[in-house]
Amino acid sequence: MGHSHQHHSHTHKNTKDRNLLISILLNILITTAQIIGGVISGSLALLSDALHNFSDVLSLVVSYVASKLSKQKASVHRTFGYKRAEILAAFINASTLVIVAVLLIIEAIERFQHPQKIESGLVIWLSFIAIIANGLSVLILKKDSENNINIKSAYLHLFTDMLASVAVLIGGLLMKYYQLYWVDSALTLLIALYLIWVGYELLKTSTKILMLFTPEHINIEDVVNLVNTLPKVNKLHHIHIWGLNDDEFHLEAHLDFSEDISLTEFDDILHEIETLLYDKFKINHVTIQPEFNKKDPKEIIVQD
Repeated sequence: MGHSHQHHSHTHKNTKDRNLLISILLNILITTAQIIGGVISGSLALLSDALHNFSDVLSLVVSYVASKLSKQKASVHRTFGYKRAEILAAFINASTLVIVAVLLIIEAIERFQHPQKIESGLVIWLSFIAIIANGLSVLILKKDSENNINIKSAYLHLFTDMLASVAVLIGGLLMKYYQLYWVDSALTLLIALYLIWVGYELLKTSTKILMLFTPEHINIEDVVNLVNTLPKVNKLHHIHIWGLNDDEFHLEAHLDFSEDISLTEFDDILHEIETLLYDKFKINHVTIQPEFNKKDPKEIIVQD
């Protein structure tokens, strides 16, 4: 059995962890201010925004810990190390987005039935401050979020919270100048629905990775057809392809040869396979079991 992998540069840097720490501190300040302001003003939207901000703090802490763990070296007890910690963090953060959204919907419906007068001036100022702080956090994490599902989960928490703060600000202005106090509950409901939408997408993506589903950018039939074009190769079969994390994609399979080749020839073919698969599909860990005249199922997918 041959195993090989393409070496690739890791983008995990100390700046990523530093940016997470800055975002954590900013959101602790926002959350504290909004809780105090929400209680004083009576604004459900402001309190809901504070609750979401608190979930941001938790998600950022989870992301920070996962980022640190992912750098730990592998061992005989943990042969992959903690490389999947960031995927687990993304799953947890996506779940909290959906849970928070459901709680907000319940609170919004209750407030619709029992509307309360709200001190809109405080709502306006605190939401404005939250927009600035959340906007800064979003800018800090944006670049890392494009290549890392863990950071993306934290980024989405912050981005949706920034949008929520914008909605709260608009609601505060409408309440101040037009006394439309029902807007507070309506905006809370809209924020919650948006949270469910973005949370579901992230939850689905992280679940697929945890369940070892084939990465979306890889078509297994295309992989098979590409490998089968190589000289002396009969058929690639019994295939498993999965993503360990954002940038590490594994393939293991059986490879039936048309000739009884030597180990040296197999090594040359394996090197050609790994180069092709990396260049076209970004698969960077390849494990091949060579076969010749072996009587086993030759289907592409075989249930183990």
